[in-house]
Amino acid sequence: MKKTRAAISTSPMNSTAPGSLIFVGEQKMEHPIIRMIQYDTESYHEYELDEIDKVFERMNLNQKNWINIDGLHDEKVVEQVGKQLNLDPLMLEDILDTSQRPKCEIYNGHLYLVLRMIRYDEHQDVTTSEQFSMVLGENYLFTFQEVEGDVLDSVRDRIRQEMTRIRARTIGYLAYALIDTIVDNYIYSIEQFGVRIEEIDQEVLVNPKKEILEQINYYKKQVNYLRKVIRPVREAVFQFDKSEFVDKENKNFLKDLFDHVTIATESIETYRELLNEQLSVYHTNMSNKLNEIMRLLTIYSVIFIPLTFMVGVYGMNFKYFPELNYRYAYPVFWGVMIMLSVTMIVYFKRKKWL
Repeated sequence: MKKTRAAISTSPMNSTAPGSLIFVGEQKMEHPIIRMIQYDTESYHEYELDEIDKVFERMNLNQKNWINIDGLHDEKVVEQVGKQLNLDPLMLEDILDTSQRPKCEIYNGHLYLVLRMIRYDEHQDVTTSEQFSMVLGENYLFTFQEVEGDVLDSVRDRIRQEMTRIRARTIGYLAYALIDTIVDNYIYSIEQFGVRIEEIDQEVLVNPKKEILEQINYYKKQVNYLRKVIRPVREAVFQFDKSEFVDKENKNFLKDLFDHVTIATESIETYRELLNEQLSVYHTNMSNKLNEIMRLLTIYSVIFIPLTFMVGVYGMNFKYFPELNYRYAYPVFWGVMIMLSVTMIVYFKRKKWL
């Protein structure tokens, strides 16, 4: 897959001017896919369009318009959206930069919000993420994604149904619904990791093998990434709540969204601490095992020290050794060594060193 990066340099020859429309990220699709949903309380229409110009031909500000663009690598599409809506170039630059930190800002009467959309793959036990940007204006909402497919089908299904709250409320409520769905998916992904992290707890106590350490380090990496993604979302939601696009009747829903962000943040911190504890327990158990081995080796070394001394004494090549002339010297020698060894073993067992 094609990768594009903006030049980053301190040299004036290589640096780009602020607001330059350069895609920064990995191209994940061949061609952008443009989908448009147009609705109000009484009607609903859904289109898939091949050109961005057709969006503006169909746009009707008497209805709510949700335009989703999958695939950010086509800079001309983003540029055309900017021209038609009179968007700030800095906003367009941020949309094309897929390394943005979650944030919410106001540009020329438009609200720009960006966060990461997480998807959990239960078969591979891994999360994938992509940048999700939204531009909110008067009765229209443009959303930009890196790749086709998302976690927002539940919102689309609610729009398709008649007599639903989302059909009756403002475009700001649609933006809230999308953010809320993405945050709910954070919680789901964290819970899936949480189940597996808690399964490690018993294993790390009973059988702290190398594979357990690899699992702990893997989940630490995943959890730290989720923590990096989720923590700034609270501030972005706070700025969204303060904006003019959230009317009074939607304020209560924003409080619920704050609660969900708090749950996600607290959950990720809980599992992060649990993994740190598991890592500590693993190293403690391994250290105890090593200490046990060293203790046994020390005890057996202590047993063999006097035996080695005796063997060394009677292994010297002196001519006059009175014991050597005694008929039963050899069995007596072995008897003394065995008795000494047994005595030491019994002593160590009474001291509970063995």
